[in-house]
Amino acid sequence: MVPTDPQFLYMILVLPSMFGLTLVGDGLNKVAHQEAGGVISIVFGILFIGAVVFAYLFFSNYLASQA
Repeated sequence: MVPTDPQFLYMILVLPSMFGLTLVGDGLNKVAHQEAGGVISIVFGILFIGAVVFAYLFFSNYLASQA
């Protein structure tokens, strides 16, 4: 059962979003310094943020249908 409190939903999504942004930032830093693996970090960071957005949309629609 998913709690219906929207603050719970936001709290669950904040930390994964920060992790995705950290991956993107690390990738940009590596690309700027011409180090290997920068593009891979950027791609995984964007995929991670995309997964968080998908989870937000899924759970917000789920909670709206349960109300």
